[in-house]
Amino acid sequence: MRYLHVDVFSPEPYSGNGLAVFPDSAELSEKQMMRITQEMRHFESVFLAPDHTGEQTWDARVFDLTEELDFAGHPLIGAACVLHALYGTCDTETWRLRLKARTVDVTTQRRAAGRYTSTLDQGPASFLDRPHIPELASWLSLDADDLDPDLPPEVLSTGLRYLVVSVRGDALERARISRDLEAPLAALGAQFAYLLDATAMEGRHWNNDGILEDVATGSGAGCAAAYLRRHGRIGDGEIAILRQGRFTGRPSQMTISAHGQGQDIHSVTVGGDVAFVAEGHLRELPAPM
Repeated sequence: MRYLHVDVFSPEPYSGNGLAVFPDSAELSEKQMMRITQEMRHFESVFLAPDHTGEQTWDARVFDLTEELDFAGHPLIGAACVLHALYGTCDTETWRLRLKARTVDVTTQRRAAGRYTSTLDQGPASFLDRPHIPELASWLSLDADDLDPDLPPEVLSTGLRYLVVSVRGDALERARISRDLEAPLAALGAQFAYLLDATAMEGRHWNNDGILEDVATGSGAGCAAAYLRRHGRIGDGEIAILRQGRFTGRPSQMTISAHGQGQDIHSVTVGGDVAFVAEGHLRELPAPM
């Protein structure tokens, strides 16, 4: 089975967030997809199959190393650029990707020298809660003074539910997850936490146990965009740059925008460059289970 390895949110290979894309995976079972993802060892892999309801409509299934995801940012952005490289006929294309939980549109552009860029429309933002968490700073190995007093923590979603935590000074560099956050985040109605320095326009995100740090988190960036717009830190529809990955040695940048006012954010986009790194074939598939 053919696959392509791309780096998302970087114009150059060996930076950004790595991804394995399988453009013709209709015959794979869910368990085979899971086994292949674990073998590839990227943060996520995405498996595509044509959906015959539309010429540029594809079924997409995204897996991380432990489960299938209802939504993800960088796999969809990378997948759309692969589809453009393989099947696109124009310099600008729009792809409809059907996940198990929702359908999204991704617009791709082919640039000079075989470069591609992609923009994912994550749809509206849902603002869910502004929880008061006295021990929040300690979750991140920080002091209370490291939290930005002008930007309160907030749970919101543009596909996945994030607790966005705004910090200041050098707190972003010093932050570490000090305890497994799975249960405390679930108690707040959140799935993950996204750490944001709104002044520097830079973010960080870890798995909830703090063992692995993500390079660039498209779903988290969407929530950050809505959060920044709600607090007037970016303009209505303004395209801004959000950086991530500096502390993993793979610097990445994401273009973000949010349209609306206050809690009425009706459209959020996240995009970036996609670099093609490698192409290969699996010589053998996992046994069907």
